[in-house]
Amino acid sequence: MTPAPWPWLCRIEIRHGCWYDEGMAKEQMKKLTILVPEDLLRRAQRATKAGATPTVRKGLELLAAHDAYDGLRKLQGKVKFGLTWQELRGDE
Repeated sequence: MTPAPWPWLCRIEIRHGCWYDEGMAKEQMKKLTILVPEDLLRRAQRATKAGATPTVRKGLELLAAHDAYDGLRKLQGKVKFGLTWQELRGDE
């Protein structure tokens, strides 16, 4: 087995740099250790077609957006538009 080209770097530092450094500031990230039912994680990963971390992140994003969705639902039927949906689509 050949030695690693950068013996001073452990594997996790290399992976962390490849996966998280671009577009994500380290000071804004929080590392979590969570226990979730295996079946729930498996079903969620099947739905996202992604690994555990992106799946959990997507779930947290959806939960955080819940208030905005509630606000939009409260507006249902109270906003009047000057165009029909067909006109918006360009059908008319």
